[in-house]
Amino acid sequence: MDTLSLLGIKAKVVFSNLDPKTLEEHSLEKSMAVRTAHGAIAVNTGKYTGRSPEDRFIVKDKMTQDSVWWGPMNKPFDPKNFSSLKKRICTYLEGKDVYIRDAYAGAHVDYRLSLTVINEYPWSNHFASNMFLRPTIQELENFLPEWTVINAPGFMADPDIDGTRQENFAVLSFTEKTILIGGTGYTGEIKKGIFSALNFILPHQRNVLSMHCSANVGVSGDTSIFFGLSGTGKTTLSADPNRRLIGDDEHGWSNDNTIFNFEGGCYAKVIDLSAEKEPDIFNAIREEAILENVVLNKDLTVKFDDSSITQNTRVSYPIHHIPNTQPGSIGNNPKNIFFLTADAYGVLPPISKLSPGQAAYHFISGYTAKVAGTEEGVTEPKAVFSACFGAPFMPLHPTVYADMLSKKMKASGVNVWLINTGWSGGGYGEGKRMKLSHTRSMITAAMNGLLNNVDYHEHPIFGLDMPTSCDGVPTSLLNPKSTWNNADAYDKAAHELAQKFANNFKQFENQASEEILLAAPSAVLS
Repeated sequence: MDTLSLLGIKAKVVFSNLDPKTLEEHSLEKSMAVRTAHGAIAVNTGKYTGRSPEDRFIVKDKMTQDSVWWGPMNKPFDPKNFSSLKKRICTYLEGKDVYIRDAYAGAHVDYRLSLTVINEYPWSNHFASNMFLRPTIQELENFLPEWTVINAPGFMADPDIDGTRQENFAVLSFTEKTILIGGTGYTGEIKKGIFSALNFILPHQRNVLSMHCSANVGVSGDTSIFFGLSGTGKTTLSADPNRRLIGDDEHGWSNDNTIFNFEGGCYAKVIDLSAEKEPDIFNAIREEAILENVVLNKDLTVKFDDSSITQNTRVSYPIHHIPNTQPGSIGNNPKNIFFLTADAYGVLPPISKLSPGQAAYHFISGYTAKVAGTEEGVTEPKAVFSACFGAPFMPLHPTVYADMLSKKMKASGVNVWLINTGWSGGGYGEGKRMKLSHTRSMITAAMNGLLNNVDYHEHPIFGLDMPTSCDGVPTSLLNPKSTWNNADAYDKAAHELAQKFANNFKQFENQASEEILLAAPSAVLS
């Protein structure tokens, strides 16, 4: 109530920190959700079934004007427009039921962020309960939020009045420590808004590296990190029955050499999900989980292969739905880092070992590829470069994160691997997608040290060290060129992809070290 009073919101009824089951009942009673045969509720987020990067803004003021990496990913927003928009949203919420959630972001107590999330819809508040860390009853008694998220999907902005691009928006103010989200029901905007805030606060103010990655821990206490953009396997590969999950998406690497989860839950893609391929995620879909934009059969089971609403079908669930999780969501310094890329051109090796310079180069590049049908207008493979494997959430210049990662990698002696979860034997439409079983075998071999004493062969164009053997993986698969029927066609595709890397990296050349620049594909350097 104190938070609402400060904002001037006179709600009809305030529901504060309701448990997930009660929130499920509210969503069902308001006809906003359907109970599926799996036990989870299913909701439809409306017009927007994914994030809208072009409608994400950061308030440009004294705190941010000289520190934020302004551009297409970090679009400036006028402070006066922010104040006006904030008042308009608060006025919109007057007389409505309002749901409030107090939570933490960050499992490490020295670096966690306390926040209050204000939602128009019960299932949005339920999502916040799933995804953020849940305070104890004792902690709630004297809870003081540092940040506030105001989420009103039903409020449509007026660009002429509010300074937005269109009706939907996500605006961050680091001075007011507030995030405004409206015009969209897509819940991912809530979690990524807080992630964006931490990506500024932790590196810029606390000297802690924030990362868009998943992480898990082996029985011997060895930590592995998985960087990757959406669709590359970040969530799937970190959900390993033989390792304890720290988290599936957002982590910090602290000064006391620990890896800690920012979240209290997981937000997994469910398109083509099956119990056979991904049992942990499949079994996490039960009561308290929320399915988004899925299609249901008549018996209320999910048609996991149906993308008629969106390819970006999702489920959110609290992390304890995964049976094998790391206590406290904290691990030690990593021994292995994996950069995941879904190369739709079929050029990159399924696994390769990176030098420190190559690691920095590929981290800054953040390469993957979209395939036909995943987005409107995409009719053939399209290279995507997202700096630090998460540019839409990174307020600072990519080299800030890359420099921090490079220093930590060198200090800890971590091994860095590039994993292609995409295509082999040709590009999309000709080759075949890497088998999940083969990718798991390669990653397991790397984590268990089984690739330390094998021979390596250098890729002639990308300069990557490719192992010549790996248990559980056909030897012919390890060199991508050997999987193509036409060697000349492979060379052509490899040179074209190398040129795409070079063209993308031009924007970072002035800030990159000589070691990083020398890690560029050799065919481009020559």
